[in-house]
Amino acid sequence: MSSTSRRSFLGWLSATLGSSTFLSRLSVGQVAAFMPEGSSNPPMLWYTRPAKEWAEALPIGNGSLGAMVFGGGSDGSPTNELLQLNDDTLWSGFPKNGNNRDASRYLADVRRAVLEEKNYHLADTLCRKMQGEFAEAYQPLGNLRLAFTHTGPISNYRRELDLDAACACTSYEIDSTTFLREAFVSNPDQVVVVRVTSSQPHRLNCVISLDGDLQIATKSTSSDQLILTGKAASHVAGAGHPQGEKPVETSDRPGEGMYFAAAMRVAAEGGIVAASENELTVKDATSFIVLLTSATGYRGFHSMPDTALEQVVAEAQKKLAEAQQKTFTALRDRQRIDHQRLFRRVSLELGSNHHDQPTDQRLTSFSASPDPSLLALYFQYGRYLLICSSRPGSQPANLQGLWNYQVTPPWGSNWTSNINIEMNYWLAETCNLSECALPLFDLIDGLSQTGALTARETYALPGWAVHHNLDIWRTSNPVGEGVGQPTWANWGMAGPWLCSHLYEHFLFTGDSAFLKTRAWPLMKGCAEFCLAWLIDDGNGYLTTCPSESTENDFLAPDGTPAMTSAGCTMDMALIRELFSNCIATAKALDLDTNFAERLQKSIPQLVRYQIGKYGQLQEWSIDFEEHTPGQRHMSHLYPLYPGSQITPHETPELAKAARVSLERRLANGGAYTGWSRAWAIAFWARLLDGDKAWESLSMLIQHSTNSSLLDTHPGGTGAIFQIDGNLGATAAIAEMLLQSHGHSIDLLPALPTAWPDGKVAGLRSRGGLSVDLEWIAGWATSCMLRPDKTGSYLLRSPNGQTIAVIKNGAETIPFKLQRDRIVSTTLHAGGSYSLHFSGGDEVA
Repeated sequence: MSSTSRRSFLGWLSATLGSSTFLSRLSVGQVAAFMPEGSSNPPMLWYTRPAKEWAEALPIGNGSLGAMVFGGGSDGSPTNELLQLNDDTLWSGFPKNGNNRDASRYLADVRRAVLEEKNYHLADTLCRKMQGEFAEAYQPLGNLRLAFTHTGPISNYRRELDLDAACACTSYEIDSTTFLREAFVSNPDQVVVVRVTSSQPHRLNCVISLDGDLQIATKSTSSDQLILTGKAASHVAGAGHPQGEKPVETSDRPGEGMYFAAAMRVAAEGGIVAASENELTVKDATSFIVLLTSATGYRGFHSMPDTALEQVVAEAQKKLAEAQQKTFTALRDRQRIDHQRLFRRVSLELGSNHHDQPTDQRLTSFSASPDPSLLALYFQYGRYLLICSSRPGSQPANLQGLWNYQVTPPWGSNWTSNINIEMNYWLAETCNLSECALPLFDLIDGLSQTGALTARETYALPGWAVHHNLDIWRTSNPVGEGVGQPTWANWGMAGPWLCSHLYEHFLFTGDSAFLKTRAWPLMKGCAEFCLAWLIDDGNGYLTTCPSESTENDFLAPDGTPAMTSAGCTMDMALIRELFSNCIATAKALDLDTNFAERLQKSIPQLVRYQIGKYGQLQEWSIDFEEHTPGQRHMSHLYPLYPGSQITPHETPELAKAARVSLERRLANGGAYTGWSRAWAIAFWARLLDGDKAWESLSMLIQHSTNSSLLDTHPGGTGAIFQIDGNLGATAAIAEMLLQSHGHSIDLLPALPTAWPDGKVAGLRSRGGLSVDLEWIAGWATSCMLRPDKTGSYLLRSPNGQTIAVIKNGAETIPFKLQRDRIVSTTLHAGGSYSLHFSGGDEVA
């Protein structure tokens, strides 16, 4: 591309998009993404080839509507484009009562088998008799395909995802003409936008189509519009389901599977758009824009999704009509402002940035040349993924966030509540995306309603209970249909785990109205179930039975594997935490004192944490031998993270035992999935071992991350994408830099030696503070605290340093030295407090 044509293209592009809208970066032979003004190096993934498969595509989304952008066609051709589409409400099935009404009559027998007979195999058999129906599956919306007619060889190909702009771009050059494709999803306007431009006039010729796998029909409604319609399956067999010959069941009856629609319009500049029956053709255009919207028949988790197809189509067309009233510049500006309002709250730098190298090459060379800056990109990518897959009013991020291309996806692409959905939201508060947790709270509210029926029909108990597999219909029963392994199918402690997120939201935000009106009723209902669920273990302690340590088994006295016992460590940790949070809430709000007293009396009676024969934190109340010592689940370490009942500072003996458990698990091959490795990173951070955390981060990048930096899980035919590893590792990185789960705010508590220099801004701590930190040669050089509320705070300085001075502008703030590098001080809402450290004088 000549310098003259380059300048011409720059001028044309600036005029077309609006001179104040974008700052474009163009070098000879390539067009890169648009950056916000004032930024020279936005966090970005980029590649020199199209995606070869779905998991290598680049995700865009607005919480409700998502796409995976391939940067090429399904045939790998860079001159074509494929966007695989999703709508977060498109699921199989319909609301139904999946509880096993006979379950409660087996409960006493299970308890007798465990506590009196020590017949754990019989308990497993009886637990299967308590199982209900399987959950449903998340479904793909369809595919948007663009097939271009080009002649001549391609050069300077590049595809990229600008995390700051939330825009996926593909560019290449043919015969001195540069072609650029941009794709983003707008949250304000609920539309997928694709813009294609050519640096030379009238060079764009393209056939545009829609297709999919769910009883799809496509037709043109005008010369520039297409409508894709379909009907979701009435049932998709879940993970572990005895699928038989019909893993996917369909029905023509309204409501037995929902109708859905995608509406698309194409507008061209310098050319024409023509329609055939099921595709649109762009001829001789200089640029064109594709707008796409969607709608489904979903009417809420309690209602049959029986909205007529005509109404669903009309809803999609209404959204499209509203979006097409705005210019491309207006759509892009509104989308960018909305996204950056969240994304720009936090920044992270870890040494020199290698952004000039393609992301897949950086990943490949990581083992030989460890690159901390790639972890900084990975961290921001995790925040980006949560923003894209969880927004107020949307469904929560599922096993694959927002993105799925399969009618029968792994594990239904649903919400697996024995780790995955909770891990998805660990980063929300610490990484300054509190609003993104609102869909999770909506889910919990729905589960409290279906879970009340489960508690009553499955166990004949009050309150509400939730088990291991959740779907859009708020399925809460133990799944399995008599064939599921109890260690996952019968695990029933999702309620207290989910409730921990409600209380954490209060701790980070200080929102007492949220605590009173939203969190407390849910927490209390869950605690009512747990209080009724507890029974005497025969030794004077309160225990749970049946009890499962998530997906792990033990060796029964006869030397063979068993799953069901009593008082697993995770059960006791979750109940102890829930009761403590309820007591604190009742005290803070001055309500339900009688209920709080009942909870307070029960806590000392709960089965205690125990240290086993290897010096490990026991996983079960009995020191069983593990059948699977390398199990990827490490649920008994919950009180270390994300819980806070075990800390090196306050419970050193238990922390030591937790470390032994972690070391034994990893030595036996545990953490072989991305999400499990992410959990291990967080454990190391809480154990204040930054170098071990970095070691696990390095293993995550090398063994559980694909070229698009998406987390992987080993599968039968290859790696499977699960988003929890991305989001969990992002939370773990934040824990390495800032912790506030104890009684103090700890600065750089687990900084690895591999990160000698860096800075982070915008992390959040409990108590409602934003925290900025900078360090050089491993020593903190500056810290800024910005509290939302006035209060007394305990601050712990980095290891080897002490806090010497605290200032709010020119004012010196008094503080008192407490213990172990901790100072106490009063900070006022709206202030900006700078901390100055002693120690590390050579860099201070």
